[in-house]
This record gives sequence, C-alpha cells and structure tokens, in this order.
Amino acid sequence: MEKLYKDSGIKWIGRIPKDWKTCSFSNAILRMATGLNPRDNFILTNDDEYYYVTIRNFKDGKLFLDENCDRISPEAWEIIQVRSQLHKGDILFASISKDGQAYLLNDEPKNWNINESVFCIRVNKTLFNNGYFYYHIIDEGFHKELRMDATGATFQSIKQNKLRKSVMCLPPISEQQLIAKYLDGKCGEIDRLITLQEQMIVQLTDYKQSVITEAVTKGINPDVHLIPSGIDWIGGIPEHWEMQRLKTLGWTQNGISQSGDYFGEDYAYPFVSYSDAYKNYSIPYPEGRANSSDKDRKTYSVVEGDVLFTRTSETIEEIGFSSTCLETIKDAVYSGFLIRFRPTSNKLYKGFSKYYFRSQVHRAYFVKQMNIVTRASLGQDLLKNLVVLLPPLAEQHAIAEHLDIKCGEIDRLIEIKRQKIDTLKEYKKSVIYEAVTGKTDLRDS
Repeated sequence: MEKLYKDSGIKWIGRIPKDWKTCSFSNAILRMATGLNPRDNFILTNDDEYYYVTIRNFKDGKLFLDENCDRISPEAWEIIQVRSQLHKGDILFASISKDGQAYLLNDEPKNWNINESVFCIRVNKTLFNNGYFYYHIIDEGFHKELRMDATGATFQSIKQNKLRKSVMCLPPISEQQLIAKYLDGKCGEIDRLITLQEQMIVQLTDYKQSVITEAVTKGINPDVHLIPSGIDWIGGIPEHWEMQRLKTLGWTQNGISQSGDYFGEDYAYPFVSYSDAYKNYSIPYPEGRANSSDKDRKTYSVVEGDVLFTRTSETIEEIGFSSTCLETIKDAVYSGFLIRFRPTSNKLYKGFSKYYFRSQVHRAYFVKQMNIVTRASLGQDLLKNLVVLLPPLAEQHAIAEHLDIKCGEIDRLIEIKRQKIDTLKEYKKSVIYEAVTGKTDLRDS
C-alpha cells in the first residue's frame, strides 16, 4: 500500500506521512539545563575523577573523554552537580557548534558534568523515543534552522529559547523505535566505512613520512655506503654527506607580534599565519592580511628559501613544523608564533629544505629539548642547534624531484580517501533526514 503524505507546514521538513504530527521542542522534553563554569582554580588537567564535558569533547556524534579532557575537583563537583547532574538516556547537545554536535548517553554516566556551552536534554518518553529524538536534533536541516538566528562568527551560539520554539516531527512511538533502530544500523555501517578511510589516511600519511625520512637521511641510492652520524635518531648517513648546525647556514628571527586591530581582511598586505606554516610543506600565498608598515615588511619579510617553523603551541605535537618559501611573497610579514630561518649559505636547495625540515626525524630532537611551562615553546637557540644533513647540491635536487613524485602520488591517494569520507558524510546526512522526516518507508523493514 502506498504511503500517503501531507505538508508539514515547516519548510525544512517538507512533506511528512499523513499519520504523523508535529510537536514543539518544549513539549518534547521534560528538562533542559546547561552546566556552570566553576572558578578557574577548580579546573584541573589529567587529575581527579570528575570529568568536565565541553564542546571540545564532541566530534562526529561521539564524545571523547580521554587524558586531555578537563577534570574538576571534588569541591567544584559539589557546587555544580546538583544543577546539571546527568543520567542514562539524557542527550548532550553542543550549544556552540557549526554542525549539530550531540551525544546520547546510553549508559549511566559516572562523575560527569557539563559546562555552560552544553545542553543536557531529558526527553518526554511518552511522546518520543530517545534514539529517534537524538537523530532528529542532529539532522542538518534541523540544525540549519536553529542557526538562522544564532549569534557568533566562528562558533554560533544557539539560545535555549530558540531551541524551545523549534518544531519537530512526531511519528507514532512505534515508528520512532523502528526509525531509531534503522538509523543505528545504517549510520553505524557508514561510520565504519568512514573510520576505515580515516585509518587508510593515517597509514598513507605515515608512509609518506617514512618515504621522506628515508630520502633526506639516507638518500635515494640504495647502494650508497653509510657511516654513523653520531645522532641516535638519525642513525647512519651517506659517507659523502656533510653535517652542520642550522646556525652555520643562516640566521633566525621570531615573527611579528601585534594586537588584534593590526590584522583584518580589509588591509592590503599579506600575513603568513601559524596555520599557513603548520598545514603546508611550502608556504601558500596567504589569505590573512595585516596593516604592516614599511619597516615591518622589511624586518619580517618572507623571501625565497626562507623556512618558517611553528614556535609555540599548547602541545609539543604542534611545535617545530616547517614550511619553506619556494617563491618570494611580496610585502608579506609572518606571525609571532613562527620562527623564520633565512639561509645565508648556498649549501641548501629550497626543494630539499621543503622535505628535510618537515621530516619527522627532527621530532625526537625537539621533544627531548622542548621547554614547557603553560605552553610548549621552541626557542631560537634550540632551533639553531638543529643538525642539518647536507648532500651535494645536485643530489639535493635529485632527492627533491624524487620526493615530489612519490609524495604527489601519496597525496593523490589521500585526497581520494578524503573525497570518499566527504561523500559518506553527505550520504549519512541524507539517510538521517529521509528517515526522521518520514521520507523513508520502513513499515515493511
């Protein structure tokens, strides 16, 4: 028998089955509360037993409570647990989110609490199945509707009154259970495929690093004779290569540090950011802009052959990443979170620098010597003492050409995996939308 539909009266929902109703969010829930921000001295890291859930712990419908999760002291727990105590079946919803992050508590949470950016939603079980309700509120259409009046630029804040006024589909409870079961299976299958692609990307990225490290420390001639380098994390090197400290090959300088009004998209001059260096082997033409002076552009210039290193971050894992300037960026300045190395010797080819300084072989040196107080910091003195392996220039060119080809092939494979992930995520969104709005007929499933 053909399923009959009617207009829901809600633009993003469209048609719904004739026997479905709609319901306001406020009628669908029994309770909605946010957490509190306890005093700063109550927030601990890697300590105590009380987890403090924030929007940083949400990703792709999962909640990550690991060693990096904030904790709160027993004193803070006593203050805030009465207001935002969590129970099995509650749904945690990130009020500051670009894409509707939520998590259904399938087990009784022990010693968890939430901060003010997270809503704890308790569903009216006489009207709604928890699983169906969860999938409904993470639906892209539902979240887009919420974001229409949200405040904020990068992270948009959804207010409780907006959420309470929103409208939801209300199928019969038996059909909600069927939809939730269907989506658990379907989305679980899609998530497994996404995880597989992500694992392949990690493997390809690791392989790329191994290819780079092998080439920049051993060369590309398999028959070359190796001698001990005297450095345990480098091992043997070709006997005809030189070794020098970075400080003998050029000089270093920290980038420019200015207040926020120095930067802005309306300014004329290019600004190389921390992200530009961290994410790229070679420096792209920057999107950032700065109100730099003539003196700034001379002092903090970015010219062909320069290598920018990430200087400071909250973790060691993001320190010491390099990006090489293959072509002078006219009138550019670079971030104070970066250190610039400028070669004064003709012993380094820029194409070799692009791979050599990006090699993970240097991580052992940086991590061993790194200074950590509240932030990890790479100092100029530490960077200057970095050992640089120097093949003859002709060999540097050959190594760079070899790696351009090999890494290009790997990058293309990684991009294919990323495109598959994007396709799977879009498919998952459509599966959820079609199911929670009744477009998918599950009566005979």
